[in-house]
Amino acid sequence: MSTNRKVPSFDEMMWPTLQALKETGGSASNQELLTRVAQLMAIPEEVQNLPHGDGPRTEVDYRMLWARTYLRKVGAIQNSERGVWSITPAGSALTEAEVKKIVAQVRVIDRKPRTGPEQSTTERLEEDQPAQRWQDELLAILQNMAPDAFERLAQRILRESGFIKVVVKGKSGDGGIDGIGVLRVNLLSFQVFFQCKRYKDSVSAGAIRDFRGAMVGRTDKGLFITTGRFTPDAKREATRDGAPQIELIDGEQTCELLKDLKLGIKTEMVEHVSVVPEVFREFESGG
Repeated sequence: MSTNRKVPSFDEMMWPTLQALKETGGSASNQELLTRVAQLMAIPEEVQNLPHGDGPRTEVDYRMLWARTYLRKVGAIQNSERGVWSITPAGSALTEAEVKKIVAQVRVIDRKPRTGPEQSTTERLEEDQPAQRWQDELLAILQNMAPDAFERLAQRILRESGFIKVVVKGKSGDGGIDGIGVLRVNLLSFQVFFQCKRYKDSVSAGAIRDFRGAMVGRTDKGLFITTGRFTPDAKREATRDGAPQIELIDGEQTCELLKDLKLGIKTEMVEHVSVVPEVFREFESGG
């Protein structure tokens, strides 16, 4: 059996998605949800890392996107602008047998006449996931940046985030250390070593160990920024007991940081105009 065939289908992931949301207190970020579903379904790490085409997503992530879309269409889950998903009372009440019927229910919904031009399945998926569209576009740009340009971007992100001194080592970087920053918190200052990598695939535990090895004896604060994502083993290695903890910022978090800092991201609010008839009726009464 090929590795790709071991990737669960999106409909198989819907019930674990609801279970994961219940276990995380009713809500979870995209990454938290993906991690927990992978645990519940015992998806091997090599399968979790399979890319979806040439894009920034993994195949498992892509199918999770479909699972969330179908669950949202029937009102089982909902999401905020920041990509946080929450289970609804209707979703909490669903049984596993009822979840298996959702695909058929959504197909009935999609067959209903539309008031506007007919949309393709892909367009409807993109319409349901506006946050993913801009993130994919942004990650594609970041992954195509030159290494030194991405290092300078990371430098700017840290400065905008409150670091008072940030030095990029560039080609002279040693042991995988791309730069050093100083973070001031009230009266205390901390020296932080950082590494920034333009990955399309996942960052392994070995990369985290190598980075920590370069930090030993020099600082106990580390930050790893990537356009990709971290494997479950990498996350465990970053928080391993008895070793300096390394903060991880994956591609999704990098996008949100840039959005919050308004760095290369423009957020537009759509104006909604509505008429209030009551105001005009006041003139009729002479009031």
